Amino acid sequence: MHPSIILPTFGLPAHVAVMIYISLGLIIFSYLFTRNLKIVPGKLQSIVEVIILVFVDLVEETMGPRGKSYLPFILTLTFYIFFANVMGLIPGLIPPTATLSSTVGLAITVFFLTHIIGIKMHGVKYIKHFVGPFWALAILMIPIELIGHIARPVSLSLRLFGNMMGHEQIVGVLGLLLPYSLPLFAMSTLLGLIVVFIQTFVFVLLSMMYLAGAIEESH
Repeated sequence: MHPSIILPTFGLPAHVAVMIYISLGLIIFSYLFTRNLKIVPGKLQSIVEVIILVFVDLVEETMGPRGKSYLPFILTLTFYIFFANVMGLIPGLIPPTATLSSTVGLAITVFFLTHIIGIKMHGVKYIKHFVGPFWALAILMIPIELIGHIARPVSLSLRLFGNMMGHEQIVGVLGLLLPYSLPLFAMSTLLGLIVVFIQTFVFVLLSMMYLAGAIEESH
């Protein structure tokens, strides 16, 4: 056990243990869900299908028709970040996304995948993105483009970490002041739920935009 969470950590840092629990939960749910799909969907299947259709449209609008092949990654990223954020609303648990190492890991995954996709789809031509429209501008454009691309994972990780950590700190302070802070505590929980949705959406949307840039890099 760890003083931060009510679940066994097996000697791991608390946020790593919660990450593993979330991952295992998503794997088990996906396995059980796909084994019981029906032609006439029940309530749970209907909800999941609606969510998937929403993301299909969002991916097509953001990444274009070729972005459909990356829908499984986008959905996995969305569900993981959402449930990682939600852990902060459950007493006795902590959100892994309130730890910088966790958000950096997610941002670096998106960063490398972006460039892997760019090279895979466009080959050596992908490098032209970093030199600008004319080779004569390469000396100026290469440092600018490198800084811009490195800033992406930095901003992704810090934005998610900062918002989730900030909410955790507020909840911690209000928790020490209970029962006097009960109204503020309830309001903080409501605001926390809004933050969970917004931060998940912002991270995933920016990730899709970065991936879309790599896919369309042929110009």
